[in-house]
Amino acid sequence: MCSHVDEGVNGRRDARGRGTIAATGVGRPGAVRAGAKPIGVAVLTDDAITRQGLTALLHRHPTLRVTPVDRTHEADVVLIVVSRITEDTLTWMKDACEAAATERRFVLVGDGLRRQHLLRAVSYGSVSVVPRSNTDIERVLEAVHAAHEGRLEGPDAAFTWLQAQLRSIHREILEPNGLTAAGLEAREIDVLRLLADGLSTSEISQRLNYSERTVQNIVHGVLSRLKLRNRAHAVSYALRRGAL
Repeated sequence: MCSHVDEGVNGRRDARGRGTIAATGVGRPGAVRAGAKPIGVAVLTDDAITRQGLTALLHRHPTLRVTPVDRTHEADVVLIVVSRITEDTLTWMKDACEAAATERRFVLVGDGLRRQHLLRAVSYGSVSVVPRSNTDIERVLEAVHAAHEGRLEGPDAAFTWLQAQLRSIHREILEPNGLTAAGLEAREIDVLRLLADGLSTSEISQRLNYSERTVQNIVHGVLSRLKLRNRAHAVSYALRRGAL
C-alpha cells in the first residue's frame, strides 16, 4: 500500500507504506492477555453509516470496548475516520484534547494529510495516521492497539518532515531561550534531576553552587508555570517528557 501525504510529504518505510516511532510489540489485535483491561475506543466520523459499521466491528473484539461519543474524554484511544482530513477534523481533535484530563491518543484514518495539519495534530496528543485508501479494518485495529501501547504509525516521509520541523524549533526557538522540548530551562532540569536523586534543597544548593533561596525559586517557578502540585509531581512531569 502506498501512503500519501499532500504537499510533497510522500514515502514508505515498510511493505505497507508506513513508518513507526518507539516500536514496541503489541501482539495480535484479537488476542486477549490475561487480566488485560479492554481498550476504550471512541469513534468520531462524519458518516453515520461508517460509525455504525465500525462500532459493530469493534464490539466483536474482546480487547476493545466502545466509548460513547458523549464520553470521548474517557476513551483510551480516539479513532477518527474521514474521507479527507480537513480543518473540521483538526477541530474534533482539539475538542477531544481539551475535554480530556490526560494526554490524548488518536488514530487518524483519512486521506489528504497536509503539512500544516500534521503539526497541529501532534500538538493535540499522540497521533497515528492511516491513509484511508486501500486500508482495511484489520489495519485500523492494529493502529488502535499500537497507539494504546505508545507506538505511533504514519507515512515515513511525514515523520521525516516532522522531525526536521522539531529540530528547527529546538535550534531556532528553544535553545536561544535556554529551553528544552519539555518546556524546562537547563538549570530547572539540573535541579529536578537532583531532586529525583533524593537530594535536599541544601544538598542541591551545594552541588550546583546556588543559594538555597535560588533553588527554592527555581522549583517554585516550575510548579507555578506548569501548574504542578509539588516537587514529586514536577519530577514525574520531567520524567514523562524525557527531560531526565
